[in-house]
Amino acid sequence: MLRLSKLADYAIFILVKLGRMDGLTTASSLAVETGIPEPTVAKLLKTLAAHKIVRSSRGARGGYSLINDLGDVSVASVIMAVDGPVMVTACCDGNSCLHEEKCGLSVQWDRINDSLKEVLEKVSLADMGDPQFVRLPPACCGGGTTVKAVL
Repeated sequence: MLRLSKLADYAIFILVKLGRMDGLTTASSLAVETGIPEPTVAKLLKTLAAHKIVRSSRGARGGYSLINDLGDVSVASVIMAVDGPVMVTACCDGNSCLHEEKCGLSVQWDRINDSLKEVLEKVSLADMGDPQFVRLPPACCGGGTTVKAVL
């Protein structure tokens, strides 16, 4: 099963909420807003600050804010900040594994991995926060068209 880590999922959720708030926001406010435990929120914000996704301001009136607009932050950049490089198998991106001589599938896995990274780079946090955002697969509508869902 290919699954996003819980921490990366939480980070995306936290960032979308943070992007909708005015000014600086504390970890405790984000914890209340998201229902994610405060220690987890604080840990993620520290990681995201280290990767220049959020800005941290200390002091009595301190808190966190996004460095860029939601539309300028890709889902891929958040995943990479929290989990490291996107890799569907251990042998992607030039890495080797114990079975590479007999397996010979690393080139195919690289193609799949590159496609996945490309999709994740194209989806922004603004897209994630838009309840109307729908991305059709490339086989539909002439290839990867973004549409607004009609509810």
